[in-house]
Amino acid sequence: MNTRTTTPAPRVRRRRIVGTLIALAAAVILAFAVQQSLSVAFADAAHTVPSPAPTPVPSDEVAGSVIAPSEADGVVRDGDQPTVFDEDRVAVGNLDPALLAALQRAASDAEDDGITFRVNSGWRTPALQERMLQDAIVEYGSEDEARRWVATPDTSEHVTGDAVDLGPWAALDWLVQRGSSYGLCQIYANEAWHYELRPEAVGEGCPALLADPTADPRMKR
Repeated sequence: MNTRTTTPAPRVRRRRIVGTLIALAAAVILAFAVQQSLSVAFADAAHTVPSPAPTPVPSDEVAGSVIAPSEADGVVRDGDQPTVFDEDRVAVGNLDPALLAALQRAASDAEDDGITFRVNSGWRTPALQERMLQDAIVEYGSEDEARRWVATPDTSEHVTGDAVDLGPWAALDWLVQRGSSYGLCQIYANEAWHYELRPEAVGEGCPALLADPTADPRMKR
């Protein structure tokens, strides 16, 4: 009996070729999609801007110290933030009188809109400021990076009572729109919560934001 090899019909061969091409195209598309996803993920990670808590409570052990700062140093603990009227709290009561008066005027008007100003941090002792700086160095890995968020005791406007960190976000939004009318201005672009008194802002508006404290000439004094 003669044996004859059967050759697939042209239509069958075309179907096989088309099927193979479709499978290859799907594999290429899948590989490209995975590559793009990984690229986006790495790009996002590389451009993430750190956003620490506005006023972190220092840890109990920094630089060998075992004495934790207390409320008498200006510590404000999470969940126990005073209002700008709670002058019995040293973080509030030790603020510069002119700054505190402007805060209270603004807060009184904000209350008509159902908004309460909370003080996340205000006046601080030099010891508390130093502890916060040392914590930031540990967190960010270098003093240069830490100084973008926490000033030294010698340069901090919190130590002199001339700066306050406020919340919640509704209060900050209110201040962005109306704060200059009271002379209250955000100073640093990376710290939406940090406000200082600029009396001239009542008529001239707040000055341009500085990128962060390292761009502030006062931090170099």
